[in-house]
Amino acid sequence: MVEGLIFDFNGTLFFDTDKQEEAWRIYIQRKYHRSIGLTEFRDHIHGRAFDSIFKYYLGSDSSIEEQKEMMNEKEAIYREIARADPKNLHLLSGTESLFDELRERKIPFTVATASEIKNVQFYFEVFPLHKWFTGPEDWVYDDGTIPGKPEPDIYLKAAKKIGIEPENCLVVEDSFPGINAAVDAGIGKVIAMNPSGDRDKIEKMNVVEAIILDFNGFAERFLNE
Repeated sequence: MVEGLIFDFNGTLFFDTDKQEEAWRIYIQRKYHRSIGLTEFRDHIHGRAFDSIFKYYLGSDSSIEEQKEMMNEKEAIYREIARADPKNLHLLSGTESLFDELRERKIPFTVATASEIKNVQFYFEVFPLHKWFTGPEDWVYDDGTIPGKPEPDIYLKAAKKIGIEPENCLVVEDSFPGINAAVDAGIGKVIAMNPSGDRDKIEKMNVVEAIILDFNGFAERFLNE
């Protein structure tokens, strides 16, 4: 039985893959004067925390200053792109009614995201997240203290935050590394949100109970068993 829920954010609660990719393309072109390919997004960027991306682009011996510069520049570009598209700056269809129902039913839930604090603060600024969360402290995000996905630490920490054993949690993820992180954390039920780049892989994963397009009808389908 599902006793608690953990949601990824980017590509799950907020569809922003196009904005993330555009920001990376702009940054890599400015920094390295080259383009970035689809396999590069799949293998080194999507669903991964910055510590993994640092190693790929900057090398394992990169300095803290180099890492901070990369993170700050790329994420500033991303936020500019997101703000410039207010029509699409909203939570995925069905999210708000699902969160309201979870609160009403007293089912604990949180967000576990590879985003860093400035982006999380941005999300609390532009989305009505204060209806369900006090602030970023209610989420698990990339604060530099734990390894990123596909390591399981972020989901273990999220389950602990809501006080539910991992095997009694349901995770909603959109990326292959994120799903692997949830599985390795011992999460009891995994739902995939409209995966794109790794769809073929994810469709073949027996651990994924379903692939969904939005959160409409989610509670009736997955929480009333």
